[in-house]
Amino acid sequence: MQASPFYEHVMQQGIEQGARQMSIESTLLILTERFPDADGNAVQPGLETIVDLNRLPELNRNALITRSFRAFREELEA
Repeated sequence: MQASPFYEHVMQQGIEQGARQMSIESTLLILTERFPDADGNAVQPGLETIVDLNRLPELNRNALITRSFRAFREELEA
């Protein structure tokens, strides 16, 4: 039995939403671990507005190498 195009579309959206959420959570976890005194939740709304699935992993990598929480926020807002 072949899945309908609508079903496939809904499934793809669910997969993309899950990938977005995992990337956001991972970025927040990295920032919290690297900068425990910073309010990681302050960047969550900005991360959640990003729809480009390529931008989120880029920001995740940036969270790993950025020199400061402030520098990450500046990158996020750019």
